[in-house]
Amino acid sequence: MGCDSQQSDMQVDVIISGCGPVGALTGNLLGLMGVRTLLLERDVAPHGEPRAFSCDDEGLRIYQATGLLELLQKDMKETRFAEYVGGSGKRFAEVHTGQTDFGFGHTPLWFFHQPLLEGALRDGFQRFPHVELRQGMAFESVEQDARGVTVRYREVATGAVHSVRGRYLLACDGARSAVRKALGIEMSGKAYGEQWLAVSGTIDGPAPDLCRFVCDPKRPAFIATGARNQLRWEFMMMPGETREHLEKPETIAGLIAPYVDPKRVRIERAQVYTFHCLNAARWRERNVFLLGDAAHTMPPFMGQGLVSGMRDAANLAWKLKRVLHGQASDSLLDSYEQERRPHVADVQKLCVNVGHLFMARNPVVATLRDVFMRTVQRIPRVRRFIQGFEFKQPPLHAQGYYFGGPKVDPKAAEGSYFIQPKVRLESGEEVLLDQTLGNDFTVLCRWDAPAAELAAARELAESLGGRLVTFRPAQQTPKAEAPAVVDVTGKLTEWFSRHAADVVVLRPDRFVFGAVKAQRLPELRSALGV
Repeated sequence: MGCDSQQSDMQVDVIISGCGPVGALTGNLLGLMGVRTLLLERDVAPHGEPRAFSCDDEGLRIYQATGLLELLQKDMKETRFAEYVGGSGKRFAEVHTGQTDFGFGHTPLWFFHQPLLEGALRDGFQRFPHVELRQGMAFESVEQDARGVTVRYREVATGAVHSVRGRYLLACDGARSAVRKALGIEMSGKAYGEQWLAVSGTIDGPAPDLCRFVCDPKRPAFIATGARNQLRWEFMMMPGETREHLEKPETIAGLIAPYVDPKRVRIERAQVYTFHCLNAARWRERNVFLLGDAAHTMPPFMGQGLVSGMRDAANLAWKLKRVLHGQASDSLLDSYEQERRPHVADVQKLCVNVGHLFMARNPVVATLRDVFMRTVQRIPRVRRFIQGFEFKQPPLHAQGYYFGGPKVDPKAAEGSYFIQPKVRLESGEEVLLDQTLGNDFTVLCRWDAPAAELAAARELAESLGGRLVTFRPAQQTPKAEAPAVVDVTGKLTEWFSRHAADVVVLRPDRFVFGAVKAQRLPELRSALGV
């Protein structure tokens, strides 16, 4: 796919400005869906700085959807335990992430090295002849009309300006988004006054296995061991200190010395930053969409910044595909912000609250916090709530593109993130459920449903361009005429029983569109518009 000054009228489906982790992920998702995509990246070469650091179970499931998870996980580290310690070094809370199962197929805390992750995602473009990355290209402006967008961009090396036509433009260009600024979309929220020093480095020899929040009023800090012997520290800048002082090698050596011999560490990045909690006034401007930090930023205390951008990508990509391929009207795209903004706001609030716990600066308040946290965890249910990471915001949409409209019952299936247990294939191989679903809509039902119900479910799946997947309990004998995946854990059977469902329709992003009794299949089909 070329895009030079002689091809200014070339058409693509989607233009992505920015090829960081969110842009690269979006490019892979669109590539899998057959969407012609052009990515414009200002930097000439991939940056070597480890900025983003953590990923959760939802993020891994999204990477799984790209077909790149196995490759990406080679350069990730699973973290099975996190601790919160006070100024004395004594632990007052712990989270057993390695034993936590939210039902989505992966444990909820993984660390990665961003340069390696970005490289693997960019390599993923090579699978798709209809996806192209052009580096050294800076976004200049965008013009919109009824048919799409015209994007002007500049070659960083030569200053030459080109233009390209596309149906949609996605701004994945970070917190200082040039696209957002060109559209005049304001950010609102709070910039926190505290500045932090972020330090990343590689250790020679064995690395300590750490994930520790140091809630010391004298200097709150965070340290974690990442992939490939990477270490990450975050230190709060204290009153009277300066950026220049904190970023000096000797200062950094003194800060990391309590955790590791500084002589064993090769520092790769040390930078002071101020974190923000901001939201764009709107995430859609006609044919332009904001994703990730271009749309929202949040404090780092739950490691949800990048993952929130990944959720944006997973939510929007399949909707763009359906609109572009004539399977849905443009109004479907309005559900992107409708679904994602409330969840982002909830995650931001959680991050701020965890930050308050983490950053108590008054010694008396910090001591009372430590005592309270240790005391309250004597109650078994409270201890399970903390150790089981139950305070993490669940993936749930109260409104959007779902059967039945806005949720009245918070326990209703619609708008929830479907589980991903292991299932057994007819070959005997056990895999995670998503590996059987494909990249489009899926209709799920029990294998022994009446023949008419199965036929109606299969017809619905085919009309959606997806597939029908049936399942049977492990203890039931298979029938040759009714192949099905085996529910080896019993979790699919339990989920269907809990929601009194005969048929479930999953969206491509694995959220539940609808879960109904068989007699309501016509209503479900009507809501889907097929």
